[in-house]
Amino acid sequence: MDRPFLRQEALPTLDLARLADWLVGAGLQGGQVADVLGEFCRRLNSAGLRLARAHVSMSTLHPLVRAYGYTWSRSSGSVEASEFEHSDEVSEAWRRSPFNHMIETTTTRMRRRLTGPDALLDYPVLAEFRAQGVTDWYAAIFDFGFRVDDRSASALGLVCSFSTDREGGFSETDLTFLETILPMLALAIKSIVSIQISRSLLATYLGRDAAERVFLGQVRRGSVLSTDAVLLFADLQGFTTLADAMPTTELVGMLDDYLDAMTRPVEARGGQVLKFMGDGVLAVFALEAEGRAATCRTALEAAVAAQQEVARLNHSRAAAGQPSLVLDLALHVGEVLYGNVGSATRLDFTVIGPAVNEASRIEALCKELGRPVLVSEEFAAIALDCRDRLVSLGRHRLRGVSGERELFGLAPEGGTP
Repeated sequence: MDRPFLRQEALPTLDLARLADWLVGAGLQGGQVADVLGEFCRRLNSAGLRLARAHVSMSTLHPLVRAYGYTWSRSSGSVEASEFEHSDEVSEAWRRSPFNHMIETTTTRMRRRLTGPDALLDYPVLAEFRAQGVTDWYAAIFDFGFRVDDRSASALGLVCSFSTDREGGFSETDLTFLETILPMLALAIKSIVSIQISRSLLATYLGRDAAERVFLGQVRRGSVLSTDAVLLFADLQGFTTLADAMPTTELVGMLDDYLDAMTRPVEARGGQVLKFMGDGVLAVFALEAEGRAATCRTALEAAVAAQQEVARLNHSRAAAGQPSLVLDLALHVGEVLYGNVGSATRLDFTVIGPAVNEASRIEALCKELGRPVLVSEEFAAIALDCRDRLVSLGRHRLRGVSGERELFGLAPEGGTP
């Protein structure tokens, strides 16, 4: 997509109005933070500011990533992106960084001359910058106005720094210009990042496909579409009994480990995890007009891989003297309604229909039949590529479903754990 705000245009002077107009366009049109930062630095350098390095980073609401960082350097002319994962342990480098000090003391601005009689290298990273030829370093923090768990005001915000290698450092004109324009840069980045955070949160709680549908406006109650899908229904045997005897903190950690083992193979193969139901999982693989047999094969591979992941987890837990759980899993094919259901004020993006109920009833027979994976006759009829991996277990009655249904298990060579 053409993004006019990223077109190359040299600035002959530090023209605040023109740069501010460009930043407004950048924020309105969206795009990537790396592109905006790179072009921002290029424009400042074209106007004579002589930046050597610039860095921006911001916290994000993501289950795995604590913050994103972007670093521009004049030597490379490009922006390097980085991610910082959540961790209970704070690294020594961060603990001794100027950014950490600024956040803890709510200091919103900091400048350090790195050469000359006024040089102050009170943080290790500043000595590293000076060794690279940097003469002056300026940093700022901007609060995005979000509050998370009563943390500091800058828990969700922007931290940024700009360095120069000009002899004598930044001029007062340079610093005045930076102080004036940086809030506009922060606002443009906030606009971009807010959309990214929204998408990330939706994907975390709804799954990728459902999140995109909601983000694109499919939010009306009763707005559903009919589609064919492979349904994967999984549940852990013995979890309820174990939950009654285990401390809450241990229980949550254990459940997270098992759910991760159950869903990672599904998502890696293109499946959509729609729901966590206590210790259970509901996932789907979309069935297109073509490639239906291949989709079933992929779903079966995901089921086998999930069993293998849980077996590895059980082995680790047994070695540590911890209790383990058995995974029951069912695969079924049917027509489902996919979309919004719920009350006027609380919607759920999910799948409903008889096929969903049948998948649940099939899974409930795993323990009775002594099979960790059960497959419906509808699935087996389509999964032509996998028939040699399936063995018939006869016809069985499903609770609440009329008639009997033929069920299949994995043949010994099919990977039964």
